[in-house]
Amino acid sequence: MTQDNLNKIIKICHKHSILILSDEVYQANIYKEGSKFISMRKALHELGEPYSNSVELISYNSISKGMMGECGLRGGYFEIHNLTKRAEEMIFKLKSIELCSNTVGQAATELMVNPPKKGRESDDVVEQYNSEY
Repeated sequence: MTQDNLNKIIKICHKHSILILSDEVYQANIYKEGSKFISMRKALHELGEPYSNSVELISYNSISKGMMGECGLRGGYFEIHNLTKRAEEMIFKLKSIELCSNTVGQAATELMVNPPKKGRESDDVVEQYNSEY
């Protein structure tokens, strides 16, 4: 989606007090020449007040789709912004009663949010993988 589209969605949600659920699992899959992924979180932040401090947003990402294409590998995260304290407590409670991903899924999620840095021993492998996909 373009920055303009995201801004329009945010403004409509602000006007009508609508929570945004932003599925960002395919952010690595941008094929249109000259296009780039823009996160809803970034768009919300850049719009500034009153949007950035009042529009409720849950954005989420997963290792099983865009990052690695491993549909059977489970792991991911979500971020919340501007939710009420009560909503945050309910989300925490719901997540506390669920099982977490297996060890491989947890390790892959860690690599997704904290990828290897340049100069480390795994840098050449990561670069080769990314260039192939």
